[in-house]
Formats: sequence, C-alpha cells, structure tokens
Amino acid sequence: MIEHRYGVAGMTCGHCASFVTEEIERIEGVTAVNVDLTNDKVIVTSDRELALADVRAAVDEAGYELTGQEH
Repeated sequence: MIEHRYGVAGMTCGHCASFVTEEIERIEGVTAVNVDLTNDKVIVTSDRELALADVRAAVDEAGYELTGQEH
C-alpha cells in the first residue's frame, strides 16, 4: 500500500470531510481516505501511484482546493 498526503483548503466540518472522502474514493486504486480537518490535510492510501491531476479533480468536484502534495 502507498500513502499519499495532500493539503486541502476550505474544509471546516464533517460534511466537508465527507464530500472530499466520497470524491477521492472514486479514484481507481484508492483503498482508504482519512481527512484531518485540524491540519487541512487528506491522507489517501492506495494500491498504486495516483496522478495528482486525478486527486485535484476529485477535490475540485467536492468544492475544495488542493493546495499541494506532501512527500
């Protein structure tokens, strides 16, 4: 399994986390999504590398802004 960490701006509550989680879970290969509202982070576990463009599109679809990928 591969763990990816992303910064996401604009999330303030559990509903925000649910929207982001739901959209990211649709990406092929994603096995888990953990949203950390306190630190504006999303931790995504997958069975393969993920294209940053796919994650950005999912976060955009949820109505939030991907601010970057952490390594």
